[in-house]
Amino acid sequence: MAARVSEGVGQICAPSQFSWDMSITRAEFERSLADAVGDVHYVSAGNVYSCALGARAWRIELEPLPDRVIALLRLPRHRVSFCLEGYSADEREAWIARFLRYFQRGGG
Repeated sequence: MAARVSEGVGQICAPSQFSWDMSITRAEFERSLADAVGDVHYVSAGNVYSCALGARAWRIELEPLPDRVIALLRLPRHRVSFCLEGYSADEREAWIARFLRYFQRGGG
């Protein structure tokens, strides 16, 4: 299940497990992740990134996908799966909003 924006309100419906198809390389993902999750220590093991903070924990898994090709343009892609445990709905929404701010690219 993907996080989705409620129509007309701009609020994120934040389930505890979701995945997105992101046009990003692994190196780009890793460069942005540290800022996106804040000043916390996380573990990187292969394609999995995780952090446990007391009763709360998050886990992100990258799965390489075929490049998206549009004419001569080739975009690298990954399925990025998230699991947020021990977070209230409001905390999940805040976590996702922060993540999105740091991964947002130009264009609107």
